[in-house]
Amino acid sequence: MKLASILKNNWPLVVVILVAAVFFSGTAFYNAQVRSSEFMKWGSPDENANYVFAKKYGQTGEIKIFEKYNLYAEDIIHPRSTRSDHGNIKPVSFLGIILIYGGLVRSWGYQMLPFLTPVFASLGIIFFYLLVKELFGRRNALISAFLLASFPVYIYYTTRSMFHNVLFVSLFITGLYFLVKMTSWEDPSLKQRFLSFFDPGWRNKVKGWLAAAAGGGAMGLALSVRTSEALWLLPLLFVLWIFNIKKTGITKLVIAGSVCLLALLPTAYWNQILYGSPINGGYPEMNRSIHTLADSGGRLMSNTVQGELSMFSSVFHKITDTVFYFGFDPAGSWQAFKDYFLKMFPGLAASAFLGLMLFLQFWHRRGKKFWVFFLGYLIVSVILVFYYGSWKFYDNPDQTSVTIGNSYTRYWLPVYLGAIPLAGFFLIKFSRGLFPVREKSIRVYKQKDPRNLQDCFREAKKDNLFSLRTSIVVNSIRVLIVAGFIFFSLNFVLYGSEEGLIYTAQRSRANKEIFQEVLANTERDAVVVTQYHDKLLFPERKVVYGLFNDPNMIERYSRIAERLPLYYFNFSFSDEDLEYLNSRRLKEYDLNIKKTKRINSDFSLYRLNLRR
Repeated sequence: MKLASILKNNWPLVVVILVAAVFFSGTAFYNAQVRSSEFMKWGSPDENANYVFAKKYGQTGEIKIFEKYNLYAEDIIHPRSTRSDHGNIKPVSFLGIILIYGGLVRSWGYQMLPFLTPVFASLGIIFFYLLVKELFGRRNALISAFLLASFPVYIYYTTRSMFHNVLFVSLFITGLYFLVKMTSWEDPSLKQRFLSFFDPGWRNKVKGWLAAAAGGGAMGLALSVRTSEALWLLPLLFVLWIFNIKKTGITKLVIAGSVCLLALLPTAYWNQILYGSPINGGYPEMNRSIHTLADSGGRLMSNTVQGELSMFSSVFHKITDTVFYFGFDPAGSWQAFKDYFLKMFPGLAASAFLGLMLFLQFWHRRGKKFWVFFLGYLIVSVILVFYYGSWKFYDNPDQTSVTIGNSYTRYWLPVYLGAIPLAGFFLIKFSRGLFPVREKSIRVYKQKDPRNLQDCFREAKKDNLFSLRTSIVVNSIRVLIVAGFIFFSLNFVLYGSEEGLIYTAQRSRANKEIFQEVLANTERDAVVVTQYHDKLLFPERKVVYGLFNDPNMIERYSRIAERLPLYYFNFSFSDEDLEYLNSRRLKEYDLNIKKTKRINSDFSLYRLNLRR
């Protein structure tokens, strides 16, 4: 009976858990079909580097690969998304995903790596439901969970499971939920008995402390996965703290902050080992930005304290120039927002906008939690849209193509997720507005005719029947609309663009054939110079990301050819191009090039040999 009562009262959560299980099954099945133990390859250099180093860390405890021939070749033997320092190949991306997934590999084996992001993404759906329930109620939370589980970007980057973004978002949602609960689990109205640990006041206080620890830990892990997101995450947390400063108190703030720092310690430790500083990473530009911001922030605070406001403007502009080191382009940001939100997901964009209008229509009735959500979402959206929108990403070879695989979609995941509860808010209000319910009760009927109780009960029963029928119709409309969202979302992520999952799977099968052909026609210690296939061939073969347009690189190729078999794999050359390379470009470096095998209609494998 107790279990039946729990299920009856918490059936939406049970439904969400089932939805998360279906989501995991679908994304994990896709990964199992696209990748196998003999072909564990990924669609981008970032993914491949994360996989290689997570596996390396899980099996050996190291996050670097020593390549002795880089000592002769001036550190050019490494794929993209890595760097080589004195022969040590290191990742240039954030280390959080490598440390988290590598730690799990130690216990469960590297075969689980493709399925870890589906696990975290499924947990993210559950915590998203719990978080939205705290802010907007159970109905909106249930709708939002379905919308998230079917949202194309969330599915797409869950299947591309060695990217950081879905793991970051899942940890962020989890941390935010516990931080929200941290402020609500302690009821100040409950008086505590002296030295009584088991009275309600103490139990709720301990719950608040545990929530603070869980929230701080999840946020720390999220920052370790994508440290650059501190640009908007820290302002968001500051706003949440300001609005809940009394409920948070000193103790929970210290607990959350301390556990957050503890969660960041492994990343700081490995940053020190790999890059020479706890706050450095593999990106040289970001390292310079961090040190500039730290120096400028200190000067800004010092000038403010000393009253030297004349220096305020120059220091402030230096900070903004450092943050927007790729430039600040409002027009480009707006165009990217239109392409990757308004046009790509018009249903979500329109529903969220209408939900926002309904939210603002009765602004004076909204509680504090709604305004905190609105302000926080505004801060996050403005920063993300203008920060990443000012960049130019060309993940697709066709630079004019607008597809789900371009980086804007994964960087703007928090913007999409924040829009989902607003869309749910509109859906609930819209469906309810179609059938306004008469609010009556027996007490109302008794006021009309207190002597005729039988008529009172008859009218109340009739009204209740009307309400039940209306509720069925309203919920049916909601189910149909959500089903429509799910249908169009799944169709989009599977077939909606040239980077849909169906087409991605087809390309993966073609890449597997390329991979097997190149490995079959090269030696185990061979080096392959390539422009596009380094992500495919590393670490089974040593790779160099390069072409023949740089004389300095060609000179290094000749050094490699003195010690190791050297190949070139790229688009097929015409006979005229081969003649030019052998007679002019390569000849002065004592190299010649000869076709080894045509791999497919576009690419060929060539052998580079020394002439002498």
